[in-house]
Amino acid sequence: MTPPSPLPRRSAAEQQLLETMLREVFEQRLRFNAVLGLRVVSLALEAPQLAFDMRPELIGHYLHGRLHGGVIAAALDTVGGFAVTVGIAEKFNSETAEQVGHRFGRIGTIDLRTDYLHQGIGRTFTATGHLTRLGGRIASVQMRLENESGLLIATGSAAYVVS
Repeated sequence: MTPPSPLPRRSAAEQQLLETMLREVFEQRLRFNAVLGLRVVSLALEAPQLAFDMRPELIGHYLHGRLHGGVIAAALDTVGGFAVTVGIAEKFNSETAEQVGHRFGRIGTIDLRTDYLHQGIGRTFTATGHLTRLGGRIASVQMRLENESGLLIATGSAAYVVS
């Protein structure tokens, strides 16, 4: 008996449509992300990344001009969700962009831990997610936030509901 053949991977055109949709969702449609100024840097499965620039609206300590801790936690949480989204898109790589898009509405944070390691000082910050587990109901992610010089500002770990 021969094993069933795997489903065909989505076409390059459909993959491009999916990536365009992900950029639009994470940069514009999720309005809080737009307020933070988050932009998609990488859709790589092993290390999806978002970045944002320091602005006066993001300052948490006016005397030192450092990033607000809530912005740090929000960036880590968002890149964690982004990593889960990229993972789901790959897990269901035979589905169209529209089909995969319907799966994203079920993603939600259920646990988040943030470790603040250095002051949030810099011009540009990059958040990177590493999906450690994508189960049928729960996903786990490790996250990092660095400034433009590579200084590790904060790390995080989170769990997300995916069903």
